[in-house]
Amino acid sequence: MDFWNLAIKIVFLSQTTTGIWGNFSLMVCYLGLYYRECKLKPTDLILMHLMAANALIIFSAGVPQTMAVWGLKQFLTEFGCKFILYIQRTARSVSIGTTCLLNVFQAVTINPRKSCWSDHKSQAEKYIGSCLFIIWIFYLLINFIFFVYTFSKRITNNGTRKRDFEYCTTVGSDPISDGLYAALVVCPEVFLSVLIAWSSGSMIVLLFRHKQVVQHTHSTHISSRTSLESRATENILSLVSIFFCFYTLSSFLRRCIALLSKHNWWLVNITALISLCFPSFGPFVLMNHYCVMRRLSSFWIRNNLS
Repeated sequence: MDFWNLAIKIVFLSQTTTGIWGNFSLMVCYLGLYYRECKLKPTDLILMHLMAANALIIFSAGVPQTMAVWGLKQFLTEFGCKFILYIQRTARSVSIGTTCLLNVFQAVTINPRKSCWSDHKSQAEKYIGSCLFIIWIFYLLINFIFFVYTFSKRITNNGTRKRDFEYCTTVGSDPISDGLYAALVVCPEVFLSVLIAWSSGSMIVLLFRHKQVVQHTHSTHISSRTSLESRATENILSLVSIFFCFYTLSSFLRRCIALLSKHNWWLVNITALISLCFPSFGPFVLMNHYCVMRRLSSFWIRNNLS
């Protein structure tokens, strides 16, 4: 048991450190780019907001959980616990929303010029900032309503069911707030996940068709572009697989914890580890993916491919 405790401690510390380094490195890179050029490309802007949301997840979930497994337990008050959960939920929802926006925008921009999406490319770039603003404001307000509601219920009604996060303990939510949360937060997240799957699928189909069209041509230029298409397809598949795998599994495990009257130490820690996987390791996948997608888009624009 001592070995596994030490292993969990090292994994949490490594994951949290890696996540902070990866997200902040990418954010600093884009801030430096903005400082030099005074303007970011739409994908860069979305990525910067995604990294900000991921960093908030790591600081609100990864850091407290790491402190708890290393021995500092129950160091947050009731208000602090509710506030940390508010930050976690808001950042998680924003991360899903910006990931969806990133995928949909990329699906629109890499479509050929003669497609039905060609007229929407320039318009899509104009509204990226507004979409990001709406995502942040919507989830900040929605989760703030639940934060105020659950805290006021805690003051007026002493519940007996508690949720232990190791770094703090809070009273569990009631069926009414659970239903409202599912309607206002969970259902939109499911819809956004479907959009992510659709946009990723459309990009894969488009890349596959282009590869089929040019595979009979033997030239250095074509082989370079085909290689980029293959790498882009692999990156899309890996990115979507990581996203759905970790977010779906973490959502299921969180629901299990919410339903259990007595929390299992292993279940709580494994859920926290899985929840932190995409925010921690996503930046490294995204950096590689959008480097390839940018080069591929440049190929298509430069050669005016249809």
